[in-house]
Amino acid sequence: MTIKTDAGDFAAYVAYPDVDKAPAVVVLHEVFGVNDDIRQTCQALAAQGFIAIAPDLFWRQEPGVDLSVTSEADWKKGLALYMAYDRNAGVSDVAATVAAARELPRSTGRVAVMGYCLGGLMTFLTAARSEVDAAVAFHGGDTEKYLDEADSVNAPFLMHLAGADEFISTEAQTQIKEALAGKPNVEIHTYAGCHHAFSRHGGAHYDAAAAKLANDRTWAFLRARLG
Repeated sequence: MTIKTDAGDFAAYVAYPDVDKAPAVVVLHEVFGVNDDIRQTCQALAAQGFIAIAPDLFWRQEPGVDLSVTSEADWKKGLALYMAYDRNAGVSDVAATVAAARELPRSTGRVAVMGYCLGGLMTFLTAARSEVDAAVAFHGGDTEKYLDEADSVNAPFLMHLAGADEFISTEAQTQIKEALAGKPNVEIHTYAGCHHAFSRHGGAHYDAAAAKLANDRTWAFLRARLG
């Protein structure tokens, strides 16, 4: 589908469930763009009964980014895109995708945001700065730099952290947990011994057991919050 904004139009990958009406989940990608991993994630959500929409977050820099997690050249390209990414503009793009998801003919109007790494951070920022019905963040890098916005996160929020994450230090994870402690809408799970992107399809640190647990928790959370 195409998301239309005042700044321009951008594409989003969509996977539909086999039902007439369903809540929607906006899926936010890592540094690799809307790639095979993200498409598989969307298809899994559709199989669970959700409309899954993955917007192209990098469209302002380079539309259509689709990188391999096993290519060193693609890693370098993805990291360069990540470093140059405008996170404030990105929140506007995600909010526009949420608004479009609410208006889809097959949507119930209930919309969650879910993201991985960069997408996990963007999930946190979107939940803090705009209206979503639920949010799920997988190992959102740099989240600790935005904890002054934690009080603005009022939607039901589920966070997954990898205990041995090489990109989110133990200190950073502690800061995140302390900033969100006591918020009744926030649920945080830590997966001991797991590395960053432990649930990424085909990833170097994929942990099948942890990925299943995190996905099962996520699907149950989304069903409960989105109806």
